[in-house]
Amino acid sequence: MNTPLSNVKLQYASNPAVQPDAPYGAEQQSVLGGAAFAQAATQIRQWPGYAPTPLHDLTGLAQAAGVAQILYKDEADRFGLGSFKALGGAYAVSRLLLKEIASRTGEQNATAEDLLSGRYAAITRDITVTCATDGNHGRSVAWGAQRFGCQCVIYIHATVSEGRKEAIEKYGAQVVRTDGNYDDSVRQAARDAERLGRFVVSDTSYDGYMDVPKDVMQGYAVMADEALDQIGTDPLPTHVFLQGGVGGLAAAVCAHFWETLGAKRPKFIVVEPDKAACLYESARAGKPVAVHGDLDTIMAGLACGEVSLLAWKVLHPGARAFLCIDDESALNTVRLLAEGRYGDTPIVAGESAVAGLAGMLGAMNDPQARAALGLDAESRILVFGSEGATDPELYQRIVGKSAQAVRESSRTPA
Repeated sequence: MNTPLSNVKLQYASNPAVQPDAPYGAEQQSVLGGAAFAQAATQIRQWPGYAPTPLHDLTGLAQAAGVAQILYKDEADRFGLGSFKALGGAYAVSRLLLKEIASRTGEQNATAEDLLSGRYAAITRDITVTCATDGNHGRSVAWGAQRFGCQCVIYIHATVSEGRKEAIEKYGAQVVRTDGNYDDSVRQAARDAERLGRFVVSDTSYDGYMDVPKDVMQGYAVMADEALDQIGTDPLPTHVFLQGGVGGLAAAVCAHFWETLGAKRPKFIVVEPDKAACLYESARAGKPVAVHGDLDTIMAGLACGEVSLLAWKVLHPGARAFLCIDDESALNTVRLLAEGRYGDTPIVAGESAVAGLAGMLGAMNDPQARAALGLDAESRILVFGSEGATDPELYQRIVGKSAQAVRESSRTPA
């Protein structure tokens, strides 16, 4: 069977711990969902500039791949930040500031609208939030800090591009470049925060640090809720392929579908770069494990070596399988979408946005993975295009033209 991306270098690991028929349990509820999600959704949908992002039906690609449908949730224009991360980091900043206001003044009823209006500026201007980032999460935290009125310091590691650094600085944050990989920058941000009295707003959780990452993931789940609303009464997806990273995105989407749909939920498959496959290796080990090295993958937003412990609570029982793909497959998928190669509308997708789609196309060409996942002509696939051209210069080198040119071609009648 020869389908798009027939040369994907795929690695496949089934998840023997998956519980496909289990209800959404108390342990998962303690991480994501319920009233905490409702609170996040209510606040975010009231932010200036909020609008659901598009859900594209890639009918040409689906036909070429041999499946019934491929739906692509396009996060390229989320709040003008170019990434789904806008939902998480900024929401967590607002929650942190409201808690600090309550602690310092006793005011329990302060709202995000109060932050936006500057009502508590005398307090918030002396608060500094910080985090480490590959680019997108730091941009969201910086945007949230600027919007809600506090200071911000963002740490980036050695291989984060200058384009992504400048995009963070655009929102008024101080950016500190560190030696080493992403996980090294996480540790440096935490050490400096403890020493200088800053507040860490991280998208990954670890022992002793759980509350803020929960807020981040609640924000991400708004994207999953939008997708369900957009699918509506159409047949539900049979499979959802999700980018890995530390696991926050994958866990948020998996949890929301699981809580909302129960046993009717699709099969969830997590896809990572082969150079930064902490979730894949954790699935093989049956417990969270770290991967080491420079984690130097073109999929910069997924260059993570340590699993978020909160995300693992959802993905360990919730994901059907874990896949790894090579960098060239991601680059080819970026180009495939930009070209509208099978007659679909051209889409601007960053190199970290396409891991899920590349993994799905690779699985269709791998007899073991295809059979194990039940992928066939009746399959309906949902993927989340988690970013646009967040590094415009890199995107132009990959595609051969600018993101703006791709957008203009999508508006040009055939």
